[in-house]
Amino acid sequence: MSDLLTAALAHAARGWHVFPLRPDDRPDNPDHAKRPAFPNRCTAEHCPRTDPRCRAAGRHVGWEERATTDPDRIRRAWSTRPYGIGIACGPSGLVVVDLDVPKHADDTPPPQWAGACDGLDVFATLANRHGGIDATYTVTTASGGSHLYYRHPAGPRLRNTTGDRGGLGWKVDTRAHGGYVVGAASTAAGHPYAVALDCDAAPLPAWVGGLLAPAPRTAYRPAPAALPPDRRGAYLAAAIRRQVSHLTAAPEGQRNHALFASAVALGQLVAGGALTDADVSAVLEPAALSLGLPAGEVARTIASGLRTGANNPRTLAGVGRAAA
Repeated sequence: MSDLLTAALAHAARGWHVFPLRPDDRPDNPDHAKRPAFPNRCTAEHCPRTDPRCRAAGRHVGWEERATTDPDRIRRAWSTRPYGIGIACGPSGLVVVDLDVPKHADDTPPPQWAGACDGLDVFATLANRHGGIDATYTVTTASGGSHLYYRHPAGPRLRNTTGDRGGLGWKVDTRAHGGYVVGAASTAAGHPYAVALDCDAAPLPAWVGGLLAPAPRTAYRPAPAALPPDRRGAYLAAAIRRQVSHLTAAPEGQRNHALFASAVALGQLVAGGALTDADVSAVLEPAALSLGLPAGEVARTIASGLRTGANNPRTLAGVGRAAA
């Protein structure tokens, strides 16, 4: 049995959901081995359904949904190729604090973290301010940083954060629902991910959970586009309501795909001259943000949907005309 298979089974025995990462066969590109092996280079909005799992489901089936603790599935996967090990944080009930190190000489801390050398320094400073941390399962990363594994607390779902941009601080990222980490025994450009402290994952410190907790959401009420006060306007308003309802009803894990589909449908009306790109963004963007989708992802998905919808314009010919 290979070391990677043994490690993947050990992670699964802890209740952590694993999935294959690309084999570490590109020594010139450490990021290559950090990417999911399946489905190959496709996303929810651009899934060609050529992957067997996607084809069978009739929709995109991504890495988070594929992650498993089933020993038989794990043996089948890791017996074929030396895949790296991805650990899906959401299904595994984990929040992983990623303490990174500078990548180059110009990668220096902002003024509020002056004197810090890396993410470990920043996290230690935060711990001293807010109440400390307990020992937990820890992995040394291929770049020399650390992954601290914690159990996800009860309450709102925590999601990924990056450094000072909505996160804990410079060189401190977090991975939770919608995120994954590279598991121990994997390598990237030949550099290992190794267990530094082998113990159970501790509960996430309350102060960390408090800093990461999403802001309370208010009920979303779509702002109507500037529509004509006639049957055409009523038709467009109903079309917008249908797409917003479709999006807000989408379950976790399918919301980005639902956003894309709604943007395509309304994009067809844009291409037909009934709406504008701004109208579509004005109604879909706040709805998507209220569901917790990241702002950058929302903007990209809407733009992609509008481009796709433009290939099949829908006009309102006949709608709103007086009866003969």
